[in-house]
Amino acid sequence: MHLRHINIINFKNIAQAEIDFEPGINCFVGANGSGKTNMLDVFYYLSFCKSYFATADSQSIKHDEAFFMIQGEYDLRDEKELIYCGIKRNQKKQFKRNKKEYAKLSDHIGLLPLVIISPSDEQLITEGSDLRRKYIDSVISQYDKIYLNRVIRYNRALMQRNALLKQLRERNGNLNELEIWDSKLVELGELIWGQRKDFINELEPVYRHYQSFIADGDEAVELIYRSHIQGGDFKRQLEETRQKDVIIGYTSRGVHKDDIDLLLDGYPIKKIASQGQKKTFLIALKLAQFDFLSKHSGIKPILLLDDIFDKLDEQRGGRLIDLVAKDHFKQIFITDTAQEHLDNLLVNIDKEYRIFKVNKGVFTTID
Repeated sequence: MHLRHINIINFKNIAQAEIDFEPGINCFVGANGSGKTNMLDVFYYLSFCKSYFATADSQSIKHDEAFFMIQGEYDLRDEKELIYCGIKRNQKKQFKRNKKEYAKLSDHIGLLPLVIISPSDEQLITEGSDLRRKYIDSVISQYDKIYLNRVIRYNRALMQRNALLKQLRERNGNLNELEIWDSKLVELGELIWGQRKDFINELEPVYRHYQSFIADGDEAVELIYRSHIQGGDFKRQLEETRQKDVIIGYTSRGVHKDDIDLLLDGYPIKKIASQGQKKTFLIALKLAQFDFLSKHSGIKPILLLDDIFDKLDEQRGGRLIDLVAKDHFKQIFITDTAQEHLDNLLVNIDKEYRIFKVNKGVFTTID
């Protein structure tokens, strides 16, 4: 699979752009704030129906404009796919595949697998467990719509249970009223836990392989999945914590509290790792994600590398570019602030590539 052509109007600082891409490596070079990362966000939008960086769709509309439109032409299994997204302020998002609008945006997830590696990924290490759960869910959902449906249904049941907990606190109601939502959480939670556990078990050895290659075998890393369900009977846990949950007003046990311990040489990466070690960890994790999606979807995802060579020493950067230049990876988009840096990295690559100069949202091909 690869992205052949993009058409953009009023997306962030990109007023208008129409560009053809190589099926191999495409590079965007420009100063910070020039629009390089915004272009990568366009690709993310077309795969996931939302921005990777903005929390609200309206934040992606160019200032003082009423709408944005993005459209990508893909080669998918030797067939042309035309994906369109249009958003007007205060109106419903339009998302179309081959000119036919989706009934549900979730139906689109997984059609165009994509992996992004960005400086903002460091939040997976530094921030709370909700981001790590969302990461797991986003990967599995790209190839398993049943899993995505289970997560959606679990979250709905969780909201209903939490609402009932607050009602019971206000009117001193019967705790047995929670039974219907407890049953739903148990049914769905145990299935979600099983799939998350299988995902981590499959991902970790591949992740270790990439980590060892990029770091030249110098660092021992671990991913340890933790869940309340590992502690025994989930239904009993919900029953035993009902009184506490009524007092605090939310459900304290369940897969919505799952987390991953990220360890380097047996210690939390968050506390002991350097910036370069954290970046290596995240790159290895995302490359393992690439392999996981390739295996389960049967399609090589598009790979987006946003400013990833910053904070990597020359040796780690060189080993990374050696990795992604191999035929194992197909279409790759890279951003950097210095063309000289990219020229040095790409000089020995046996793969077609194209470099675009970016300035204030304008993209110019460099011959």
